[in-house]
Amino acid sequence: MATRDSSASDRKTGTLSTAVHEHLRKLCLREFPCGTGSWNKSRFLPQRWRTWRELVPKEEETVSAQEETVETLLGLVRSTHSPWVLMKDSSAEDRFLRELAIQHPLMIKDAFFYSYFRSLRVVDKGVNLVDKDLLKFLKLEELILSANEIEEIDANNLPPTLKVLELYGNLISSMECLCSPAPPNLQHLGLGHNKLLGPLQSLYVTSNNWPKLVSLDLGFNDLTDLQSMIGGLRTLQHLRLLVLQGNPLALVPYYRGFTVDSLTRLCVLDDVTVSPSEKHQFRGLSIHGDMLAREAQFVVTIGNVRGVMDTSILDPEPGPDGPFISYSYYVTYDFVEDEEGERNAFASAMAEMQPDSVLAELDEEGHEEGQQEDQPEGPVRQPRPGGRQKTRQESPKDMSQEMSEFIAEMNLMAEDSGESGITDMEESETTISIRSAPLPQSIDSSEELSKLRPRIDARLCPSPGTVLFSTVRKPWTDVIPCNYEMKHTLKELVRVKAFLLAGTTVTIVEEKILSWPVLPTPVESPLPDKKAPKKKKEPPRELRQDPPVLRVLGSGLVYLEPLLAGETAVTTVCNFGVVRTLESDKLTNARVLRGPLSRSRSSCNSTARGRKHSSAWLTSWGE
Repeated sequence: MATRDSSASDRKTGTLSTAVHEHLRKLCLREFPCGTGSWNKSRFLPQRWRTWRELVPKEEETVSAQEETVETLLGLVRSTHSPWVLMKDSSAEDRFLRELAIQHPLMIKDAFFYSYFRSLRVVDKGVNLVDKDLLKFLKLEELILSANEIEEIDANNLPPTLKVLELYGNLISSMECLCSPAPPNLQHLGLGHNKLLGPLQSLYVTSNNWPKLVSLDLGFNDLTDLQSMIGGLRTLQHLRLLVLQGNPLALVPYYRGFTVDSLTRLCVLDDVTVSPSEKHQFRGLSIHGDMLAREAQFVVTIGNVRGVMDTSILDPEPGPDGPFISYSYYVTYDFVEDEEGERNAFASAMAEMQPDSVLAELDEEGHEEGQQEDQPEGPVRQPRPGGRQKTRQESPKDMSQEMSEFIAEMNLMAEDSGESGITDMEESETTISIRSAPLPQSIDSSEELSKLRPRIDARLCPSPGTVLFSTVRKPWTDVIPCNYEMKHTLKELVRVKAFLLAGTTVTIVEEKILSWPVLPTPVESPLPDKKAPKKKKEPPRELRQDPPVLRVLGSGLVYLEPLLAGETAVTTVCNFGVVRTLESDKLTNARVLRGPLSRSRSSCNSTARGRKHSSAWLTSWGE
C-alpha cells in the first residue's frame, strides 16, 4: 500500500498511523462505487431456505434499475474519463483495493489490512513519528518512509518481520535509534540523504545489529572517517551492495580502492560492479589504511577564452601627454578555503579589492616606489597563477596603526613627486607607482579609506568560505590562451562537500589601466661650456598609473555536484553570449590594415565573429 502526493493538509499528520488512515480515507473504499449501498444491496441480502425446485438453474435475472452490476462499477474506477478514477501516480495496490471494495466490499476491514499487506509506502507525507500501531501489520516485510521529517525512530515499534527499510531524505542524525534492538531479519537498509555525522556511526554498522544485512545505502550524508567506517562494515558477513558516495569520506583519492580491498565479499560499490581486475589492482591497499592522508585533491584546468571584443579600438588616439591605455584579460573562479592546506597559497590576483591586503602590500613595498614603475607596454612583475583573495580579520588598534603608516607613506610620496589629484594602489601581482595628494592625518576607520578606492563589481568578490583564484593576465587576442592548471589539496572534507553542492562561479574580467607621463622636477642647469655639447640619450619617460578599472565581461555558475556523485571529472564550456558585433570587427580589421599604433593596447589578428566563452573543467586528482 502506497501513500504519496502530499499536500498542505498532509503536513499536519505527524504519526505514521495517521498518514495511513488518511490515505485509506481518500481512497473512498466504503463510498460509491465501492462498498455497499443502494447500488448493490440485493447482493448482500440475508440468505433464506429454498426448495429443491428453486435450485434449478434459470436464466440470469436482470438487476433492478436502482442497482449496478459489478462490471459497470469496475468500469467507473477504470475509465480515464470517469470522475471516480484514481490519479495517474496511484500505485497498483491502490487500484487493487478499489476493485476489491467493489467485488468483495465486506472484506474491507481493519483486520484484513493488518494481515494482508506485506509492503507499506508512505512517501512525502510529513511523517515525523513512527508509532506502535505499525506493529499491527503482522506480515509487513517492506517499509518505505522516504522524504518525510523523521529525526528519530524507536526500533521497538518496527515489526520483526521487516526485510527492507528505506528512510531516504529524512532528518536522521544517528543510527543509534535503529539499534535498540534492530529488526533481526533486515536485509536492506536505506539511509541516504540524511544527516548522519561523526565517527561514532561506525559503531552501529556491525553484525551485532544487522546479522543478515545484504545491502546498505548511506550515501549523501556527512560521514568523514573512512577507516573507522570500513572497520565496522568488515563484520557484516552477508554485505554485498554498499553505497557511500556523496559523503565527505568518498572524496579522498584512495576511497574506492581502499573500500574494495577491505570488503572482499563486496559485489557492487556505489552502483558500480566490483570487477576481479579491480580487486587485483587494489590488492594490499587496506594494509596501509592508517598511513593514507585524509584529504581531497582536485585539479582545476582552464583552457582558452574566445570571442572577446578588443575594447581598445573604441579609445581615442593618445596625445603626447597621455593617457596611454593598456588592456589585459583573465579568468577568476572561487574555490573552497582550507585553513590548514592553503595557508601558503599564492598572493591574490585581485588583492587591490581588499583593503587589508592592500595595506599589507603597501607596508612591505611602499619604500620602493621610486625604484620600480610600470611602462605602458606591460607590468613590471607578472602575476603568478593560483593567486587568491582572502580577507583578514584585524583589531581596531591594528587597523588604526596600519592606516597611519599608510597615510604617512602617501604624504611622503606626494611631497617627493609634487603631483596631486592621482591616487594609485600597489597590488601583489603588478608593481604600480603611487602618486597621491596629501591626505588627512586622522582616519578613524577603513570606511573612509575605502571611499578612495573604485567600487568593485560584486561578481569579483568570492562567496563566504571561499577564496578567489585567477589566471595570469593576458593581452587581447582572438583566442586568449589561459593555460591554467591549479592543484587544490583540502582537509576540511565537510566544507568541500558543501562547496561542490553549491558549485563555483567562473568570471571573465577585463582590466584597463591608464598611464600618464610624470613631469620631471626642474633642475638648475650649469653654465654652457664653450665646447659643443654632446647629445645625450634621453632616458625613457617615467609613467604613473591610475588604479586598474575592472569590468566583468561574463560570469556563470559551474555545477560540481557530479564530482560528489562519483564522477572523476567535470568539463564545462561557459557560454556568455555574443559580445562581438560586425561593426567592432570592421574597426579591428581597419586597425590591422593601418599597422601598429603608437599606444599601449593589444593587437588583433582575426576578424571572425564569435561567442565569448571559456573552457574550464575540474578533475578530482588521484582517483
